[in-house]
Amino acid sequence: MKNIIIVSFALLFAMNICAAKKSKVTPLQFNPDNGVKASLTMTDGKVVNYTAYTKLYFVTNVEDSTYQYMNIFVPEGATHQSPMFLRTYVGGYMASEAGYPQAQDASGRALAEGYVLVIPGSRGRTSTVKQGKKTVYTGRAPKALLDLKAAVRYLRHFDNVIPGNAEKIITDGTSAGGAMSSLLGATGNHPSYAPLLKAMGAADERDDVFASVCYCPITDLDHADMAYEWLYGNTDSRKSLSASKQALSQELAAQFPSYINSLGLKKADGTALNAENYLDYIKQILIKSAQEAKDAGADIPDSLGFSFSSMAAFQAPVNGQSSRPGMGNNRAAGLPPMGMVGRKMVGEYITDLDMTKYLNYVVSTQPLKGVPAFDSYNVDGVAASGENGEFGNAQGSDVNFTSWSAEKAGTAVSEEVKENVRLLNPMYFIGDGVSSVAPHWYIRHGARDRDTAFSVSINLAAKLQNSGKDVNFKLPWNRPHSGDYALNELFAWMAEIVK
Repeated sequence: MKNIIIVSFALLFAMNICAAKKSKVTPLQFNPDNGVKASLTMTDGKVVNYTAYTKLYFVTNVEDSTYQYMNIFVPEGATHQSPMFLRTYVGGYMASEAGYPQAQDASGRALAEGYVLVIPGSRGRTSTVKQGKKTVYTGRAPKALLDLKAAVRYLRHFDNVIPGNAEKIITDGTSAGGAMSSLLGATGNHPSYAPLLKAMGAADERDDVFASVCYCPITDLDHADMAYEWLYGNTDSRKSLSASKQALSQELAAQFPSYINSLGLKKADGTALNAENYLDYIKQILIKSAQEAKDAGADIPDSLGFSFSSMAAFQAPVNGQSSRPGMGNNRAAGLPPMGMVGRKMVGEYITDLDMTKYLNYVVSTQPLKGVPAFDSYNVDGVAASGENGEFGNAQGSDVNFTSWSAEKAGTAVSEEVKENVRLLNPMYFIGDGVSSVAPHWYIRHGARDRDTAFSVSINLAAKLQNSGKDVNFKLPWNRPHSGDYALNELFAWMAEIVK
């Protein structure tokens, strides 16, 4: 009898535990009648009326109720055919709460243009919850991406009742948010994420998207340090560092050529993009950017390293293409194309760029990051970066995530961290034959943005182009690390792809 009573109590206890667990499961819900009418006054005075649906939890197993929900804003006149604009405000790989439309950025502009606006929250390296007396970090890699994928699945799950077309989801983000946007675009429906999403209680739906807008994406983190030092290692700033720091910079820079060559990238004309021509490739993109700005009236001083001529009536071609139509044989002779004689003043044509001068200019506008810039934890006495926290553990510890830095710190990279690094790098998924990669891409990296190397965005754009994707890529002239600029240009591009 005593044993029966003990067993009965054990069963009752187990049932109570199960009931407690079930009570935390929140079914996915969307009620079209729960919207709240609101309006947004744009910077030009235009008033945009919309219906707001807020606090929409996109997983059934909500671990962090502060972040794991989204807000949806439906402008007047939207239909089930209206494209959807998903704006993430992730920055520094930190947590991001679901917000509201802003008149000054792309979120408000999207509403004004008739897009259904989606702003999801997501956990990040700084988000924590209390579990008893313990503080648990809930948002370390790849949790932010999983939350955003779950948000996409939610939109697809309720596509028949949410105004907007889930087949026309366009993602947008800046910096680490740009990285998240690139990952949403590159890793659609990849099986590596499926068990993680299932455990969260994400909808059993697709998570691919239609287009990705990526402003200065801080991504390809396991190769970002070598790219940074390869580009900036010869600047006056780096040469002024201690001997030990210069040695580290040189070691990292020396790894970059092998990495570039391993990617097997090609220019638009089909020729190889490799370590031998990579710096010149960057130079030509910068010349094109400066020439466009100069043609629009910008003052481009020669002190930045540019060379000018009135005789070369064309800008240096990028990707093997002519930059001006109708040039014919005049291009070879360095003469103005037909119909353009006399339209340009002396010095209007940029013919060359001294990259050393130019990179010193970039650095003069904002100091470089330390050495290493990203995986810095315990390397020559350097403190942990935000990225070290991103790949840290649930207890809040920072970790190294590259073998080079780990060796310098006297540790090793665990298999779990290696996998999380892979899951957070779009370069591993583009062209793998498994991911459903977004067909349309808009990538911008400012021409004086030093937060990561130009090559990070260039490689992303090139790999996508090599995979047959539609890519609109620029290094916009004199732009620092920033996003949601030139909105007329962005929304003109979006209008074309959603036709």
